[in-house]
Amino acid sequence: EDHARARRLAEGLAAIDGVEVAGEPETNMVLCDVAGAASFVEALGAEGVRVGAVGPRTLRLVTHLDVDDAGVERALAAFARVAAAIG
Repeated sequence: EDHARARRLAEGLAAIDGVEVAGEPETNMVLCDVAGAASFVEALGAEGVRVGAVGPRTLRLVTHLDVDDAGVERALAAFARVAAAIG
């Protein structure tokens, strides 16, 4: 289930302008590039979405036991809002 949710997360992120997914996930981890990872981490945190920056442009997202399908959809909605605001 975690891997399927990671694939759904990656598909949804790829559809958001300003977010570039680094390939199809093979595990429960998704990497994506954005303009200013630190700004995304802060803005997403304010939306209740925890992500980690692993570089100046790269974010790491992990699906796990506490992330259900609704959580993936909430994260995608938050990403879309943040990407639109940050540009």
